[in-house]
Amino acid sequence: MPQAPLSLRQNPLAGEDYTKYDPKEVTLGDLGTTNSEKKQRPSGKVIKIENDDGSVTISIGGPEIADKSGDDDDFNENLARKIDSSALGAIGSELARLIRQDNESRQEWLQQYVTGLELLGTKIERPQSNATDGSTAVEGQSTVRSPLLLESVVRFQANARGELLPADGPVRVRNDGLGSLVADIEMQALETDMNHYLTVTAVEYYPDTERMHFSLGFGGTAFKKVYHCPIRRRPVSEFERGATKPKGKAETTLENAQRVTHVIRMSPSTVKRMQLLGVYRNISLSMTQPPEMNVVDEKIQMMQGIKPNTTTSIDNEDREIYECYCELDLPGYEHEDDDGPTGLKLPYRVTMDKVSHEVLEIRRWWRKEDPNYLRKGVFVNYTFIPGFGFYGLGLLHLVGNTAMALTAGWRLCIDNGMFANFPGFIYAKQAGRQLTNEFRVPPGGGVPIETGGQPIQNVISQLPYRGVDGAFMQLLENVEQGGQRLAGTAELQVGDGNTEAPVGTTIALIEQATKVLSAVHKRMHQAQSREFQLLKELFKEDPTSFWKDNKFPAHTWTEDTLVSALENVNFVPVADPNTPSQSARIQKAMALKQMQTANPALYNAKAIDERILNMLGIEDAQSLFAPPAPPAPDPRMITAQAKMVDAQSKQEEVKVRAVDAMADAQNRAADRESKERIATLQLAREIAVHPESASTAEHFLGSEHMPAPTG
Repeated sequence: MPQAPLSLRQNPLAGEDYTKYDPKEVTLGDLGTTNSEKKQRPSGKVIKIENDDGSVTISIGGPEIADKSGDDDDFNENLARKIDSSALGAIGSELARLIRQDNESRQEWLQQYVTGLELLGTKIERPQSNATDGSTAVEGQSTVRSPLLLESVVRFQANARGELLPADGPVRVRNDGLGSLVADIEMQALETDMNHYLTVTAVEYYPDTERMHFSLGFGGTAFKKVYHCPIRRRPVSEFERGATKPKGKAETTLENAQRVTHVIRMSPSTVKRMQLLGVYRNISLSMTQPPEMNVVDEKIQMMQGIKPNTTTSIDNEDREIYECYCELDLPGYEHEDDDGPTGLKLPYRVTMDKVSHEVLEIRRWWRKEDPNYLRKGVFVNYTFIPGFGFYGLGLLHLVGNTAMALTAGWRLCIDNGMFANFPGFIYAKQAGRQLTNEFRVPPGGGVPIETGGQPIQNVISQLPYRGVDGAFMQLLENVEQGGQRLAGTAELQVGDGNTEAPVGTTIALIEQATKVLSAVHKRMHQAQSREFQLLKELFKEDPTSFWKDNKFPAHTWTEDTLVSALENVNFVPVADPNTPSQSARIQKAMALKQMQTANPALYNAKAIDERILNMLGIEDAQSLFAPPAPPAPDPRMITAQAKMVDAQSKQEEVKVRAVDAMADAQNRAADRESKERIATLQLAREIAVHPESASTAEHFLGSEHMPAPTG
């Protein structure tokens, strides 16, 4: 007898971990279940819940009973835990059927993708040794492929890598707030830390984006998934190759697609981690099956020389998880207005197991404060060239047929040369009893042949082969040049022309040669801006993930300061949307310098050179300029300084003259005193010799000047 719930009331513990509730509020039945078995949910479970109003809810096995109480308390909760299991089964089965239809509807697109992978020519193929190999029409035919498609894709990837993923980081912060709500120093810190996050913390961003560039250039459409990873516990932006399937009759973008499904191959341990983290319902899943690879996955593995993995235990196989972003009229959570349910389908994210169709997760996929119930963004669609529908046109569509034509032409030329050096022949049947008609003559060797006595030239005739003429080679060259121009890989012949050509002609040549690539670059710039916008919204929801893995942030962030800064700024690509490549940037710089040279009086030569150096990526441009010459002095200042110097000179001259006069006076006085002393000494000597003359000398000099007599 099947067991069923005995109450019409909702069970608030459906799908929950019992251990987080108070044991007093949950009483187990009398069927032998102990408290240690609370975590288990056997088919014969009996749960008794005493409600606040005095009623009792008893659940004995059967499907889980929904509990829609408390919806407003946790808007982002997993609704699959509160929905009846029969309703979940119906949702899972219906979505599985629709997803199968989505896969079948794009089989032709996948097959065309596989054909393009063959045109890349990345797999080494040897010339066939015999006709039984099946890949060539005749024995020894060449298997060479034209590298036009591969060259175009690789050049596009390298150019996109240089423009959109610079070494310092891809993000520039633009202040979109009113006035200067965010200080310049805070904006610079926000830009520095965001670039640190994408280059150091999110180590998967650059490699994933480069793979996305290759896929975008090749197939014309590529997807980035921007979401908060519950295992890494931070926002991530990852490339999802070919796993996103939009469905709708009139969709041209992801925003108006009726349904978008992401196929995730997840290891059993990762599924268990998601269940333990509470992201998925913690239920037992049926035995998995080896994942079914589509034709694209099989072709890629074959090109890489990888065989499908064969595990010894089926428990080690990856599980295929469908993450479907769709619109549902969910039972118990219908959209209502004043008159009741409206029947409007609301956006949800439904995660289910492919094999068992078990629904693991259902979450609302609109913002809580949004009254229009518009779906949140999670995927970013990069488009090479917009086509007629959702999928864009890539280099596969632009030059695929050209590559096939060149491949056929190359093979014909190579085969012609090979057969000209090693020609085939026919021989007369009556020439002899030969056991084979295959003759392989090695260099320097020989093979005997029966001629029946006739001259060998009479029984063997070489087959005529027409050589490749110049007209055919010219045709191949024209086909290749046309493909290169369309793919944007033709070399710009701007610098090899007339150096005195008008600037307008030079710029026109640049724009004409890079027109296709320039348009693609602008579309990529817009898509990357959308990607950064989604990352900004995730950082506003989880601010701590922005700086928690950065040991040396440029600013001391708090949740409030970071959210406030993010509200008033936008993350935009650092790349210039008007310059698709470095070569185009150099050509623009040359044209700018040419304009300045032609009109030197009209332009600031230093400002032009500084801008050119910045365009070329020279970081220390200012240090390359010579120091400025000192300014010329004012003539009036020179005259005033000269007068001042003249006055100072005259004052110095007067001082010198005064000093000289004083020195002369002192010298004259000293000379006179010296002469008087000499005269006195002479007179004293005379008196000493002639005493009689003392009275005369005394009278002349005075007694006070007379020296005392000696002897």
